[in-house]
Amino acid sequence: MDAISIALILGGLVLLFVGAALSNYGVAVTGMAVGGGTGYLVAPTVGAAAGLGSPVAIVVAVLGGIVAGVLLTRLLFSFAVGGISLLVGLFVGLTVVVPLFVTGAWYVEIGVAVAVAMFSALLGLVLTKTMMVVITAFVGSLLASQSITAEQLLAAQANVTMEPLFFEPTAPVFVGLFVLGVLTQFGLFKFGYVAKLLKILPGGRALRNRGEKEASD
Repeated sequence: MDAISIALILGGLVLLFVGAALSNYGVAVTGMAVGGGTGYLVAPTVGAAAGLGSPVAIVVAVLGGIVAGVLLTRLLFSFAVGGISLLVGLFVGLTVVVPLFVTGAWYVEIGVAVAVAMFSALLGLVLTKTMMVVITAFVGSLLASQSITAEQLLAAQANVTMEPLFFEPTAPVFVGLFVLGVLTQFGLFKFGYVAKLLKILPGGRALRNRGEKEASD
């Protein structure tokens, strides 16, 4: 495995087991990953519009996406979770729901994927803590169970598509890690380890579902 694969796997393990437990840190890291990844995919378009060369365009777009992701999570915390839920929901719709359950024209598949994304975003706004557990476990298990190579990333960027990053959602390793991550993170909240962790981390902000009392964490 190359350095990119190793870095993604290590980052995936952190998100998998303590992503939501890291409170706003976990949200910020997820925002960085989503923002940076989005910037990477659109780098060729941004570079062409700005007259930048390919390497410079990639650096600018990725850094811009990371900064935007972090700022969004800091300024609009609950909405940031909703936005992350939207993008992850779109990815789930395209890679899991559509291949397994939808047969039809391309616009039907896109419509279903968008519907999944919108529903995911709504849950992110209302069930902030729950959705961040599910999202970080999903992203973490995806990164930790796949060997995403530089070639796959280049192919995704060249065509501005997520297709080279598609995966098998029924793979035992992915399913096992996802379930383990969800159970582990809910356990951290259930047994009060999150509250202890937030006392150590400066500026930690507890993730809560709408209407949930602070003391429940």
